[in-house]
Amino acid sequence: MQNSTIHISQLKHIYFIGIGGIGMSAVARYFHHQGVKISGYDRVETELTLQLVSEGIDIHYVDDMALAPKDVDLVIYTPAIPKNHSELNFYIDHQYNVIKRSDALSVITESSFNICVAGTHGKTTTTTMLAHLLRDSGYGCNAFLGGISANYNTNFWSNKKNVCVIEADEYDRTFLKLSPDIAVVTSADPDHLDIYETAENFIEAFELFTGKVKTGGILYKKLGVNVQPKTSRVLYYSLEDKRADIYATRIQLNDGGYSFDLNINGYLMQNIHLNMGGLHNVENMIVAISIAKHLEIDDEKIKSAVANFRGVKRRFEYIIKRNDMVLIDDYAHHPEELKSLINGVKSLFFEKKTTVIFQPHLYSRSKDFMNEFAAVLDMADQVILLPIYPARELPMPGVESHIIANKMKAGKVKVLTKEALMEWMHNDYVKNYNQEKGEILVIAGAGDINNLIEPIKQVLIK
Repeated sequence: MQNSTIHISQLKHIYFIGIGGIGMSAVARYFHHQGVKISGYDRVETELTLQLVSEGIDIHYVDDMALAPKDVDLVIYTPAIPKNHSELNFYIDHQYNVIKRSDALSVITESSFNICVAGTHGKTTTTTMLAHLLRDSGYGCNAFLGGISANYNTNFWSNKKNVCVIEADEYDRTFLKLSPDIAVVTSADPDHLDIYETAENFIEAFELFTGKVKTGGILYKKLGVNVQPKTSRVLYYSLEDKRADIYATRIQLNDGGYSFDLNINGYLMQNIHLNMGGLHNVENMIVAISIAKHLEIDDEKIKSAVANFRGVKRRFEYIIKRNDMVLIDDYAHHPEELKSLINGVKSLFFEKKTTVIFQPHLYSRSKDFMNEFAAVLDMADQVILLPIYPARELPMPGVESHIIANKMKAGKVKVLTKEALMEWMHNDYVKNYNQEKGEILVIAGAGDINNLIEPIKQVLIK
């Protein structure tokens, strides 16, 4: 159905198909906050769906119309839902008002001042950083995040100010339905080739996104990203490259984080402290600070908010941080994300052995980037590969984790099931790791590998 048929004030009951997705749950929380009755389906029970239930949202986990409501005004679904989903087809066949999440977000934000952050990687952390700066400083905003803010333990919050900070997702070209007043492009390394088919199509979508910036708006683009802007006002940012309009100087390690100064078009903001690992996160914070400054937020309020930022769950998240053992959890699932993650770990803990436990995500992505995954994982000292997490996909013949392992240097990689991994943790890793020098263990992936965080943590603290 067309967006024009949706009148938010008239909605009484909305049903979400795929409500447990990080983006879907944020939209569900928005409508729930507006007083609309919300219910939904998801394939599996997760920590996030349990949180939604605790907030008063009904959720079931079986694709069965006997469990789904029929008295709904609107059905919102994620494109990750398979086309043969019986509930989705029931609502379509019976002519319910059925829309994608992207259409709902477009309606929600059509009359607000929108700051939209796009990028193959870096978008979730940058969006959360910016939303935090606006909230912590007292400026205020509504936030639709693609991750769980560690400061507020949520991916959505509401504010009376008519400003929305939105993670602009490129999957299924979702971000092309947004209307940014300020847009950010953090990166544009090709991904989702199951949707886009070619790298050229992927880049073209990002260029179209830059053209969505409203008249008089601004695009902040990372220097060197291969996207030709289709808007007139562009500011370039970089970690340290002085050819950019915005860049950091005097970057120094500071107790697992960084201190730095920031040059914004000749204006110098000094003594900024970020309590988060990874130089890529300094770069993410650079653009967040720049936008906060553009919004005329006071320097001291910005710097205080930066220092108070505790990160995003599953983005360079410290689970254990001791002299003898550091356990880091990260959502990295693209070769460039893994590269930034491993580089970040190595820069902070350069004397310690680094072991990476990685669960590849999607058969299509593993097939498209198997050489890149192998090269990046070779940067670690030791690697454990889990079987590929299929998500929405069916298996592809011949595409499995062993193919990535076979392209890596001999002797540093094992391919293990989850059960075998836990046995290895008990019988091998904890008995042989270097307690004197200390070691780093990194868990990475966008599948269900996060379910292993707590069991691995318990092995290590014992």
